[in-house]
Order: sequence, then structure tokens, then C-alpha cells
Amino acid sequence: MEYGSGGGGGSGGSGGDPDGSDSRRKKRYHRHTAHQIQRLEGMFKECPHPDEKQRLQLSRELALAPRQIKFWFQNRRTQMKAQHERADNCALRVENDKIRCENIAIREALKNVICPSCGGPPIGEDSYFDEQKLRVENAQLKEELDRVSSIAAKYIGRPISQLPPVQPVHISSLDLSMGSFGGQGMGSGPSLDLDLLPGSSSAMPILPFQGTGISDMDKSLMADVAGNALDELLRLLQTNEPLWMKSTTDGRDVLNLESYERIFPRANSHLKNPNVRIEASRDSGVVIMNSLALVDIFMDSNKWMELFPTIVSMARTLEVLSSGMMGGQSGSLQLMYGELQVLSPLVPTREFYFLRYCQQIEQGSWAIVDVSYDFPDNQFAPQNPSHRLPSGCLIQDMPNGYSKVTWVEHVEIEDKTPTHRLYRDLIHRGLAFGAERWLATLQRMCERFACLMVKGTSTRDLGGVIPSPDGKRSMMKLAQRMVNNFCASISTSNGHRWTTLSGLNEVGVRVTIHKNTDPGQPNGVVLSAATTIWLPVSPQNVFNFFRDERTRPQWDVLSNGNAVQEVAHIANGPHPGNCISVLRAFNTSQNNMLILQESCIDSSGSLVIYCPVDLPAINIAMSGEDPSYIPLLPSGFSISPDGRLDQGDGASSSSSTTASMGKSGGSLITVVFQILVSSLPSAKLNLESVTTVNNLIGNTVQQIKAALNCPSS
Repeated sequence: MEYGSGGGGGSGGSGGDPDGSDSRRKKRYHRHTAHQIQRLEGMFKECPHPDEKQRLQLSRELALAPRQIKFWFQNRRTQMKAQHERADNCALRVENDKIRCENIAIREALKNVICPSCGGPPIGEDSYFDEQKLRVENAQLKEELDRVSSIAAKYIGRPISQLPPVQPVHISSLDLSMGSFGGQGMGSGPSLDLDLLPGSSSAMPILPFQGTGISDMDKSLMADVAGNALDELLRLLQTNEPLWMKSTTDGRDVLNLESYERIFPRANSHLKNPNVRIEASRDSGVVIMNSLALVDIFMDSNKWMELFPTIVSMARTLEVLSSGMMGGQSGSLQLMYGELQVLSPLVPTREFYFLRYCQQIEQGSWAIVDVSYDFPDNQFAPQNPSHRLPSGCLIQDMPNGYSKVTWVEHVEIEDKTPTHRLYRDLIHRGLAFGAERWLATLQRMCERFACLMVKGTSTRDLGGVIPSPDGKRSMMKLAQRMVNNFCASISTSNGHRWTTLSGLNEVGVRVTIHKNTDPGQPNGVVLSAATTIWLPVSPQNVFNFFRDERTRPQWDVLSNGNAVQEVAHIANGPHPGNCISVLRAFNTSQNNMLILQESCIDSSGSLVIYCPVDLPAINIAMSGEDPSYIPLLPSGFSISPDGRLDQGDGASSSSSTTASMGKSGGSLITVVFQILVSSLPSAKLNLESVTTVNNLIGNTVQQIKAALNCPSS
């Protein structure tokens, strides 16, 4: 450490005036030796406040001036105090989050309270006052956290990131009073009780099994199951024939079920049930991330969900059964819960309770296996139709920070309800939840993370509008949160129950509502509406249509038929379709409203997601400030191949993504709109709001079909 630098640890004090009056003179810097630092640290542990006699003794022993000894101990004490303040600050943050979650849980529990006498809701204090009490408590907690943060900031020497103001930046994403599509606004019409459209709150659904109370015997059984699953996965990853054969129709790896059952016999096979079918797939590719980083993400349920927002709608680690050897991930075993989705309300999510086991095979080579665990009493998931056989990936380091990933997906599915006709080919061919989709998403997201970590800026990426790398990263984080919100809004898990609107038009529109109380989303009642259609147009052409600024006025209600200009652009990877854009519509009535859009494409499908954001909020993100509390209510499109083998499209392209998507003759397009019905969580849903959003989707679909020269019916 350098003498005169003002830091703690091995630093000594400055030889000049402590008030900085001689700051014009050039200071001399001296670095303490390792022996001096070791002796000073040892003395500090014994006596943080040495007296003058002790300082003189150290001065003679270490050949340092008494003033240097004095300044070193002052700096070291300040450093320790700052560390303690930071630790206290983190502890208070955790406690604050815990109390916030408890408040949400209590609020949800109160919704289900019934009167023991009549079985109806209890007549008690008005819920409005209950909510006000919670708001007051949260405000008090925030004040306490701000106070501690300000104290810690004095010792750290820089501001502590504090919770943003309670009042978020207000934006109006789509006003229901607009009459462009026949809606009459919200001022009139009969009111609908929220219960008539079953929706969800922002809280996570309560799981039937929370992972507590697992006996040592169960843990031993789980370890055996995970070990056997890893052995099976490695054979599936590394063996070709007779386990895997190449499909003659599309060249994909197909599992030979006869060879599999002969090599891996199972006593409790579900195949005896005629409704059970097998989905198995394998794929491999190169990703721009090293093996250790990938392993760290896979073994953290929250990071895993962030990496695959289009596939994993929910993930939770229920219990860590083994934390790995020597502080690493090798040997780590976790009991997890996950929900996997296709971005359409027509496809139910697949729920799994499974074990995730990580093992280092050799230097730079890791295997991660997932396998469903059948609880002996079968009480936690008795009606779960999905059973995850040993699935996972082998990650092998390559030069320059790349990794080769080989992926296997292997599940047993019991079709208790018929698969929707639009998705029958895509699902039954194993493409909807297959290894190809996982790997394509992983490659695209790793490219996005690589762009996020790039420190430099380029005029091509930023359009000269975003001033700094911090602004670029802030915009990318804001766009990622928009994508996550969009994917969560389409989920068909038990937390999102969709209601089909019948008789309003030929497009089957499904709606759900939920109450938003989370920061980063507009507070109040949000109505989500979605529909999925099939078009005889290749997914690549549909994606290009939605991305093209020239064709946007043909479908985007936010542009009101006006031209749109891109004012900022950030690349998310080498493919030009993977990018973030800030768009401005030439509309004099909304000069302060911009459109944040992210588009992404890979061999499994594509997304075009957009959200209106007002100019002050965009400026916050572009300046590099924390964008976590900018309210977002995204809408957009999910595009995927229909799963049917192309019979005569004949489309060819040098791009692997384009060529892969060109294998499908048609496209499945999910159209999603989210509308803030009311800023009051206790508001009633107006029937006109449902009619408005239904007409909005119906008209949008008709405009898309007309623009792409498709039949209207």
C-alpha cells in the first residue's frame, strides 16, 4: 500500500497538512514493506488504539516516523468502522426485504379469511385502512434504512445505493379512454368484480412442499438417485449408436427407446400408462461463457431463471442437500422446483420437483444433471403429469472464454388434456421443450451478457445518444426486466388462470388480471390479454415485419399510424435482429413519450417486445442511474415455428438462424397486450376495459394478416 494515499490497510498518513492546504505541492508516496504491514496488522488486532509509548516503540522497530504510525492506525480504524457499517446496512436491507415479503404474504392470507359463523368474508376494518397501515410501516422501515445508509456513506466516502422514492415515474402505457377501437373508456358501464376473472397477485404461488423436514434417510436416498442420474446422463451425452440415431427427416438426434430401456431398465416406469409419451432430444454447441460462470448460474435458481426467461417461468431452491466440496460447486446437490413454459396461454406449464446435481468431471469439464424425485408418500405432486428423467448438460472449457455445451432433455409426459391443435406438431416432435431450444436460448443469452460486459462504446451501437458505458448497461438491464415481465405475463402456471372471451370475435382472446404492488411496475390492477394465431408465413419473415420501422404503423396502436424513427440502438449480439432500440413516433400529442423495444431471434423462435416509457425515465436509464424502479408494462409478440416440416417453401439463407427457422412452413404468433386498468389496487374491473382490449387484439390481428397478405379467417 502507498504511504500518503489516504487508504486503510497498509497505507500510512500523508506528510502534508491534513486539511489539504498544501495540496498544490506534489506529494511523495512511499510503499510499506510486507514486514511492516504484517507487524502493524498484528499490533492492530491486539490494540487498535496504541498510546504514544507503543507508537514510538513501533516507530523504532519498523523504521517509520511516529506520525506515519499514528496515521496508519487512524486510517485502519476508519476502514474497520466503514466495513461494520456496510455489514449493518446489508443486514438491514435483508431484514427490510423479509418484512416486505411477510407483509405481502399476510395481505394474501387476509384475502382468504372467512367468517366461522356464516362462511362469508368477515365484517371488520376496511381493507383500505389495512393497506394504509402497511404503507406507513413500509415508510418507517425505509426511513430507518435511509438513516443507516447515510451514516455508512460518511465512512465509505461515497453514496450508498438507497431505495428509490416510493412514488415511481408515472407513465400512461395505454389509456383505456381512447376510442380508436370501439372502447368507450372506463367512465361508464357495469363493473366487474375482480373475482369474475380469476387472476393472480404479484406474490409467488405457495408450493405444497417447501423442502423442510427432509430426514437423513431421504437425503441419502436423494444422493443415490442423483449419482445414478449423473451416470446415466454422461452415457446419454457421450454415446451415439445404439442409444441415439439421426432422424431421416430433420437430422435431429432421436433416442432409440428399445436400446434405452435395455441399457437403463426401470422398475417404476410410467410407460405402462397409454397416455404417457416420451420426449427426448440432444444437441450441442459453443457458447461465449466459461464453464465456471455457467455452473455458478445453473446452481443459483434466481440466476437460472434470469438466464432462461422465455423457458423458466418460475424456479426455487427448496433445500441445499450438499453445498459442494471445498467451497466449490462440485458435489453440490439441491432439491428444486421449476415451471417450464411455452410463450402462449394455449400451452400449460410443466411443473417439476427435481434434484439438481453438479459434478466436476475433470479440469475445465462439468456435468449438471436434473432428475425428478418421487417422494415415498407421493403427497407433494400427486397430479403432476411431468416426470423429468436424467437430463442436463456437459460443459467443457474452450480457449478464449468459450465453452462447448452438450445438452440432453428427457421427460415423460402424461397428456391429461389434449394438446392444442396449433401446438400439436411443435410439442409432440419435442421442439417446444427440447434440447435445441435450451441451447439456442443459452447461446443467445450468453452473447447478450458478453455485450453487457463490454466496457467500450461504439457510435453504431449507441447512435450517439447514450453517453457512457454505464448508460448502455443501465438500458440493457431495463430492457431485460421488460423481457422478464413480458414472459411472466404469459405464464399459464397456477398463479395465472386465464379466462377465454367467447362470442366477441373469431380470435380466441384469453385474459387474466393481477394486482401490481411491486416496484418497477405500475401500481394497480393490470389486465393482460393474449391470443395465438397461425400464419402461413415463415417465422423469419414475420420477425422482419415486426422489426421494420417502415411497416410498424400498420400494426402498432402506439404510433397512431405515424412514422417511427429509431433514436438509439444497442446490439445484443452478432445477429442484427438481437438488439435494443429506443423509438420515437412522430406524434405531436405525445412528444415526451418514447418506445423501448427489444427484439431477439434464435433457431427456436423470436420475440419483439416493446413498452412506452416517458422521456424523463429514459434519461434516468441513459445517464447510468439504477433503472430498477422505472415502471414497465410491456406488450409484444412471440414468434415460433409451427413444428411442421417444410414441404415446399424452399427458403434458403446463409444465416444458420434463418435457415433453421426456415425449416418450418408457418408461424405461431402470440400477441400480448397489458393495460393498467386502474392505479388503485382495490378498483373494480370495468366491462368496457375487457371489450376495449379484446377489440384491440382483434384489430391488431386483422391488420397483421392484411399486411402479410394472409386470409382474414
